[in-house]
Amino acid sequence: MHRTFVAGVGMTTFTKIETREDEYPDMVGEAVGIALADAGLAYADVQRAAVGYVFQPSAAGQRALYDIGRTGIPVVNVNNNCATGSTALQMAREWVGTGLVDVALAVGFEKMSKSSMQVTGEIPKVMTLDPHTKIMTAKYEWTAAPMTTQFFGNAGIEFMERYGTTVEQLAAVAVKNHKHSVHNPYAQFRDEYTLEQVLNDKPIHGPLTRSQCSPTSDGAAAAVVVSEKYAREHGLSDQVVEIIGQSLVSDTEEAFSGSMIDEVGAPMTKLAAEQALGEAGISIDDVDVIELHDCFSVNELITYAGLGMCAPEEAGALVDSGQTTYGGKWVVNPSGGLISKGHPLGATGLAQCTELTWQLRGMAEQRQVEGAMVGLQHNLGLGGACVVTVYRKGI
Repeated sequence: MHRTFVAGVGMTTFTKIETREDEYPDMVGEAVGIALADAGLAYADVQRAAVGYVFQPSAAGQRALYDIGRTGIPVVNVNNNCATGSTALQMAREWVGTGLVDVALAVGFEKMSKSSMQVTGEIPKVMTLDPHTKIMTAKYEWTAAPMTTQFFGNAGIEFMERYGTTVEQLAAVAVKNHKHSVHNPYAQFRDEYTLEQVLNDKPIHGPLTRSQCSPTSDGAAAAVVVSEKYAREHGLSDQVVEIIGQSLVSDTEEAFSGSMIDEVGAPMTKLAAEQALGEAGISIDDVDVIELHDCFSVNELITYAGLGMCAPEEAGALVDSGQTTYGGKWVVNPSGGLISKGHPLGATGLAQCTELTWQLRGMAEQRQVEGAMVGLQHNLGLGGACVVTVYRKGI
C-alpha cells in the first residue's frame, strides 16, 4: 500500500428525520461541495467514488452525484449497515493506496423515515440478523422495542451482570457525550443532561433510557482521499491527514457463542483495532482523540475494552475517572458521538472522519482537543462489519 491522505472533508448538519425540505441529492451535494472546496479540487478531478447508504434503492449513489457532475467515473454503491460510511472510506483508501487512482471520493448519506428501522409487511424467510436474533431469543424474551435496542439493551444487562458495571456508569457515557455536543454546530442534539436526567429519562430496553440511545437522523458527509504524490504536487501537504492504519472485518465465530456482548460486535472491534493499530505501528496509548460507535451507551463501554483502553471490568470506572473526556488520557467522541450528533446510518463513518480531520488540523474550535496528533475512528454495523481507522496529522 502507498501512503494515503484525507485532503478534504465536509458534512451537513445532522437533523431529526422528516424535518428537512431538501432531498438526499441536495444533502450529498452540500457535503461533497464542502469536501471538494476544502481540498481545493473540482469534481472533475475525482477519478472514482464510493457512495454509502442503507435506506435507498440500488444505484442511489449515481443519483446522489449526478447533480454534481456526470463525468463517467466508476461509482460504487456501498451498504454495510451502520459501518457503511467508513466502508466507503476504506474502499476509497484502497483505490488510492494500491495506485489505481490518485483522487477518490467517499460519500455517505441517509434520508430516513419513522419506518426505516422497522420490519414491515410480510416477514421474509431469511433476514440479515437471523443468526443474531436466534441467539438473543434463546436467552431473552422478545419485546416491542426496536430490534437493535433489544440487542444492545440485552448486551447492557449482560455487561452489568458479568463485570459489575452500574446503571450510573452507563448513564455517565451519555452525560459525557451530550456535554461534548453542546459545542458542535453539526449535532442533532446540543443539550447538556445531568446524570439524574439521563437515568430518569424514558425507559427503552433493559438499562437503556432514551438519552442513552442514538436517534434516527438525516444527513450526509464526504471525504476526499489522495495519494502522497498528488498531495505534494498540488500543495496540499500542510492540510492533509494521513490514514496510517485501517481494517475492515466481519463477524468471527466468537460472535455466535451465545454472548450478547460478542453478538453486538466486541470480537470484531478487537480484531479490527489490533489490525489497524498494527498497521499504524502504534498502540492505543499513542492515540489522543477517538470517535467511536456509541449507538447506545453500553457500546462505548464495550468498545473501550475492544480497543485495548482497559479491561472490560474496568470500563465503567474508566468513564467515571474522567480519562475519556477533556483533560483525560483520551477524548472520546468530542463531536457528541452518535448519541448526540445523530446517526444517519450511511453518513456516520464519514462524519467521524470529518471530526477527526478537523481535530488533527486544529480546526475543531470549542471542541478542540489540545495537541491532538493521532486520532482513531471506530464504526460498527450489525450483521456484521467493523472498521477501525487510525489517522495522523500531516505528511
